[in-house]
Amino acid sequence: MVNYEQIRNNPEVLEFLKKGSENLDVLGFTEHSSAHCALVAQRAAYILEMFGCSEHEIELVKIAGFMHDIGNAINRSHHAEYGALLANDILKGMGMNLEDRVTVISAIGNHDESTGGAKDAISAALIIADKTDVRRNRVRVNEKSDFDIHDRVNYAVTETELTVDLEKKAVVLNLTIDENICTMYEYFDIFLGRMMMCKGAAEKFGAKFKTTQGFMTALKSAKKQRFPEM
Repeated sequence: MVNYEQIRNNPEVLEFLKKGSENLDVLGFTEHSSAHCALVAQRAAYILEMFGCSEHEIELVKIAGFMHDIGNAINRSHHAEYGALLANDILKGMGMNLEDRVTVISAIGNHDESTGGAKDAISAALIIADKTDVRRNRVRVNEKSDFDIHDRVNYAVTETELTVDLEKKAVVLNLTIDENICTMYEYFDIFLGRMMMCKGAAEKFGAKFKTTQGFMTALKSAKKQRFPEM
């Protein structure tokens, strides 16, 4: 079986991600590098693990998570669909069986809010992991005076924590937002589509998606986060 470590070290995958990230940098987008994709893979695996999915499914979602943005090397528009086609060729060349390959490319092809949506547990975990990666060090604009609203909202989020609360049947994103930079209202104004996509994805696990706001002072002594800022 093709495994995650093979994908994470695959020169072709890494080159597509590098080019895609460079393209988006020119267009003024936040960071979409291999670091983002590795975090998405990690978070998606955590979600499936918490909901009791199999090791095989966890391995597939890690692969999908790391490869999900390779389509940006072709074009930002319809990057999910382009990425699915690229992933199919790569995975086929590496010998992945058809059933697993279709599962992975379906998740990749459905991860963008403009055209996609959760179809199964793997695509649901990928969507939640991707859309909740909001953090300060994804902003690539050096001067604050040059920030657009997306830069400002990302920069305002100083720390994030994604947890699965099985008792309450909830996937919870806790954000620490510096409200001197932006408010929680502005966050939702910009990312409402993504949060609604996460809501639909969480329902695939019979769970709710919730967002909470932490406080700058309290986090200094807070419990250790599973997903610290990268």
